[in-house]
Amino acid sequence: MDNRNAVIPFEGKEIRKIWHKEQWYFSVVDIIEVLTNSSQANRYWADLKKRSAKESEQPFAFCEQLKLAGKDGRQRLTDCAHTEGVLRIVMSVPSPKAEPLKLWLAQVGNERIQEVENPEISVSRLTELYKAKGYDDVWIGNRLKTIGIRKELTDEWQKRGVKENSEYAILTAEIAKATFGLTPAEHAKLKGLDKQNLRDHMTNLELVFTALGEEVTRQLAIKDNAQGFSQNHEAAIQGGSFAGNARARLESEKGLKVVSTENFLGLETTNNNLLEEKE
Repeated sequence: MDNRNAVIPFEGKEIRKIWHKEQWYFSVVDIIEVLTNSSQANRYWADLKKRSAKESEQPFAFCEQLKLAGKDGRQRLTDCAHTEGVLRIVMSVPSPKAEPLKLWLAQVGNERIQEVENPEISVSRLTELYKAKGYDDVWIGNRLKTIGIRKELTDEWQKRGVKENSEYAILTAEIAKATFGLTPAEHAKLKGLDKQNLRDHMTNLELVFTALGEEVTRQLAIKDNAQGFSQNHEAAIQGGSFAGNARARLESEKGLKVVSTENFLGLETTNNNLLEEKE
């Protein structure tokens, strides 16, 4: 599962963020470390929660535990907060760095508002980031299509009672396995990837068949009025199988191999904040 997990630099430090519930959530301990320069940000945060609990029953109820990659690369549940929540935390921590952090958060919030009001801005920013990494225009076009189709599919799942994160991941794996004969984890291993976003390392054909499997899944869910995980699970298998049959036919009749070991690890990687769809 690649859940738009990213790291952003701020004054020589790194702040982890993750896309959740249609907005960015930031690692609270990373924010605390930026504000305090403390090597024990986890303890500082724990103490802050204890002190605040004496004043309110739920002082930081806006925080959610989300899985973020640690320095060792392992995914761990981490306290995260959205932009408004981080601002409230900043107000609770006396620090000369509070003001530049507030300004930075305001910029993040303003960019998000612009993207909501005009989605073309988001697409433009994402296109520029991929170009900066070294991807060609044809690949970028296919990648953007997969992002749009993925968003429409997850929106459909949400409307139909599928639970985010765990159930999304299961359905995604079913579509992928039926499409390529590999789970996303197996596909990533084939390409020699570690924590990288699999779709950012797919070939054009892999992207096309990914989009086909997910779009057919969405259309079947609508056609059959699939409700809940079980019915959408069946639609996912059927959608992936349709794409898998098309892949097999292309490979057998035209001799084109779709599943590839090719990756883009050699491309320029200075821009690491590529927007990723929820998976």
